Amino acid sequence: MTATKDILLSDLNNQGVLRLTLCDEKRRNALSETMLKTLADALGEAANNPDVRVVVLAAIGPAFCAGHDLKEISAKRSAADGGQAYFTALFSSCANVMQAIVNNPKPVIAEIAGVATAAGCQLVASCDLAVAADTAKFATPGVNIGLFCSTPMVALSRNVSNKHAMEMLLTGDMISATRAEQIGLINRTVEPTQLTEETMAIAAKIASKSTMTVEIGKTAFYQQQHMKLNSAYAYTSQIMVDNMLKLDAKEGISAFIEKRHPKWQDR
Repeated sequence: MTATKDILLSDLNNQGVLRLTLCDEKRRNALSETMLKTLADALGEAANNPDVRVVVLAAIGPAFCAGHDLKEISAKRSAADGGQAYFTALFSSCANVMQAIVNNPKPVIAEIAGVATAAGCQLVASCDLAVAADTAKFATPGVNIGLFCSTPMVALSRNVSNKHAMEMLLTGDMISATRAEQIGLINRTVEPTQLTEETMAIAAKIASKSTMTVEIGKTAFYQQQHMKLNSAYAYTSQIMVDNMLKLDAKEGISAFIEKRHPKWQDR
């Protein structure tokens, strides 16, 4: 396991599962300027590394991620522009990281052992899948400090229904892992002692698939999501045709008919 700037641990196993672990425990794994840059670099490297098949995003400590570093933000108010330039760059960097997760060709799974609040909740919602300990908690509490969670709202509203998203955003209340599962923010809850085992089992299952097929599917999922129905079917029909012509589709179908395990070439 290697450290990147002492705030992110990176570990790639022999199944192609890359664990990126936030370890800035002192600052509750806040999305500081440095953390965002480090995450962006790590996600970019994962996207371009053929050995990486799945990414798991985890954290050390009682907080998965506390969102933005409010002390760091407040310190920038002393600038001549009141911090405007810094705030613009910070929120742009955060938005880019969230999009880097969605646009990453590798599936990204959040493993949440602790509290995920504000942009930390946004981080969870941006991941393709999320598994949480039954003791984990989630909130978008910006409204409580006069700073509405507008950017977390983007990811949140694309994962849960409008009324559930608005309830979290307008009340700022903390919700349990059980409630988060009920509203679709996370996939499942498990006992804390089983969290990593469960997450890695899901990751290993996905890693065993053709990476070409998974990439096609993930990209198409997000592309069609906000299309009109007829456009979505036209788009995905063409995706199916293109996919059908790939070597792994030919191999997979042949293996199914012949009742054997497929041998993926990832193309």
